Amino acid sequence: MTTEASTLAPGARTLYWFRNDLRLGDNPALAEACAASSAVLPVVCHDPAQDALTRWGFVRRGLHRQHFVSDAMADLAARLETRGSRLVQVRGRASEQLAVLVQAWQIDRVVTEDIAAPEELDEVRALRAAGVTVHTRDQSGLFDRTDLPFAAHQVPDVFTAFRQAVEHAGVRVPAVVPVPAHMPPAPDAPSMPPPGVPRPVDDPRSSFPCSRAAFSGGESAGLAHLQRYFDGPLARQYKATRNQLSGTDYSTKFSPWLACGALSARQIHAALHTHETRVGASDGSRWIVFELLWREHFRLLHLRHGRALYRARGLSDLPAPPHEAAAFGRWCRGETGEPLVDAGMRELLATGYLSNRLRQVVASYLIHDLACDWRAGAAWFESRLVDFDVHSNQGNWLYIAGRGTDPRGGRRFNLEKQTRDHDADGRYRALWLT
Repeated sequence: MTTEASTLAPGARTLYWFRNDLRLGDNPALAEACAASSAVLPVVCHDPAQDALTRWGFVRRGLHRQHFVSDAMADLAARLETRGSRLVQVRGRASEQLAVLVQAWQIDRVVTEDIAAPEELDEVRALRAAGVTVHTRDQSGLFDRTDLPFAAHQVPDVFTAFRQAVEHAGVRVPAVVPVPAHMPPAPDAPSMPPPGVPRPVDDPRSSFPCSRAAFSGGESAGLAHLQRYFDGPLARQYKATRNQLSGTDYSTKFSPWLACGALSARQIHAALHTHETRVGASDGSRWIVFELLWREHFRLLHLRHGRALYRARGLSDLPAPPHEAAAFGRWCRGETGEPLVDAGMRELLATGYLSNRLRQVVASYLIHDLACDWRAGAAWFESRLVDFDVHSNQGNWLYIAGRGTDPRGGRRFNLEKQTRDHDADGRYRALWLT
């Protein structure tokens, strides 16, 4: 059960636990904690489990995402300091480390965002089991769940039905919550130095060069990118360019900041609304809303189906998928012999990023052509993608595998057609296979 932060009693000492909401703007739980607390201790917890090996033999979080999130935390710390606060960083299981801080600094409650995914829910349950009072709030989605025309756990399985329902009901996106005007004092708790993360190689071919300042993690860079994107012509061109394979401007590139919470979906929607007010709506700007709705649908499906989304069969009655480790290894390295697939996998390996079109193509190839376990592919994306998002990653892999909510029972992409349609001149393949 979610305990909304709006029920906070005034005057208490609060530990604010940052998770996938590494921002001060549009952070309602933080704003309400600041308004209702005599002291607020901002904390991030570095859980070693995030950097452990998966069952498939590789680390859960690769270098590009580590670096991006590390930058986001550094930016968050700097923004807190300008407001007279500080970010405390601890290492270990949240249920253990936060409980220690609560006891040592006479904290009355922990406030944090609600994340409807199994591991994240388990973290909160473990903290409560340790005797800690925890208030959670859903705040990184597009809509307020109470405004939906259906109970959140009864979201339509099919995206089109979901989209039509919210559009017909006229569900509005809540206003962006401003940065707290006042940060209560933070107890002088000890903080570990942030983990050292090597800077990834700056690959000039990258479509999301996260080693460059303009593409670094953090709210500051995210807000600057948001303004740049909507100030120019890119939003109007989005529908026409979104299926391109290479470059920094063919797609919005909001997803890395969304994934770690340095930007919120509501901030993006507000900037888009301002853009449309100034220059008018377009096919491109309307398609960006469409993409935000897809993200919202995958988030809400976790409320309806929960752990079932992580079963081998997913939501289907299909048998457990086959898996061939050698074929999977070739796919990860970009050595399958299929040029478009190999180019995409090498880009992912080298840069931590891949176009949405190619994510679908390479996923389809792994599942339907190599007959490998979709869960291995989902885990590889979790490890490599700078913009890994647990809800969208799980939802998309299930969708392609035919074990999720696709009404057509899965998507198998024709490689010859995909190559003709999206890389007819061979430039993308030459870029990554030369």
